Amino acid sequence: MKFWPASKLFGFFSNDMAIDLGTANTVIYVRDQGVILDQPSVVAVKNSTNEVLAAGNKAKSMLGKTPESIVACRPMRDGVIANFELTESMLRYFIREVHNNRRTLVRPRMIIGVPSGITQVEKRAVEDSAKQAGAREIYTIMEPMAAAIGAGLPVEEPTGNMIVDIGGGTTEVAIISLKDVVYCKSVRIGGDEMDRAIVQYVKRKYNLLIGERTAEDIKIKIGTAMLTDESAKEEVKGRDLITGVPKTVLLSDAEVFESLTEPISIIIDAVHSALENAPPELSSDLVDRGIMMAGGGALLKNLDELISKETGLPVTVADNPLLSVVFGAGKVLDELDFFRDALIK
Repeated sequence: MKFWPASKLFGFFSNDMAIDLGTANTVIYVRDQGVILDQPSVVAVKNSTNEVLAAGNKAKSMLGKTPESIVACRPMRDGVIANFELTESMLRYFIREVHNNRRTLVRPRMIIGVPSGITQVEKRAVEDSAKQAGAREIYTIMEPMAAAIGAGLPVEEPTGNMIVDIGGGTTEVAIISLKDVVYCKSVRIGGDEMDRAIVQYVKRKYNLLIGERTAEDIKIKIGTAMLTDESAKEEVKGRDLITGVPKTVLLSDAEVFESLTEPISIIIDAVHSALENAPPELSSDLVDRGIMMAGGGALLKNLDELISKETGLPVTVADNPLLSVVFGAGKVLDELDFFRDALIK
């Protein structure tokens, strides 16, 4: 009699997962399959029963548009869990999607990227959420370490590697050598804070109320960290705070640049702080190797040029900055024994 392995019966080779549980997006990598889920960290539930109606893209399309009976929200704030129950529900929903709603015989091992500034209480909340969502074994790794591995930096060598990972809720600036973090600076400023800065600027200058989704679109289309000879403008629609009726204004890239000055200056300060605290031998490595940027915030136009100008170091953006953390966590999952020292103890 021929016995088929469980992987053949259930149509997958392994259900072990690496998860980037981000403020803006949740990305899941499954061993032997690669990245198979990349969706917004948003969940929509019934107000009375907390029954999950949607998560990811479907839930994001509901933000700001739901009746009182439905709540659509982001359960992650500043890189950590703001609502334990909703995070667990969202994770469970995504894991079911990964397995095409099939029950698996083996509960997966999970490795989850977390901010370097996470507290023990916040770390336990992440682990408990993963456990309740079906994990049998959970590892956590600092997001800057995972991003550095995912971006292809030789973190195992005795040389200085500097990573600036700008996510939705946090910016992590780390100097890494020999599979460990030598120095790390974490600030709770990221893409979301940039969106809020745009919202406040438009409100203050034009008496126009716009949502964070609209602000995010503006940031992606005409946002910039440095002004150049090229100029761009974008129509922005919202509610006039004086008349209460819908209104449209024309916003320029110079205005968006002005609104982003404060959050960008905080990120630059964090980079300077890391460089000032780097050991001299590693500092000399950085002169040649420069700085690697990852995370969605690395895609802000001209931000790499600004950081290079402010530090005098070469700056490179990772090939796929949005997926650097999950690629790195996936590599650690594939080579767990080799990268065990890189995990959070």
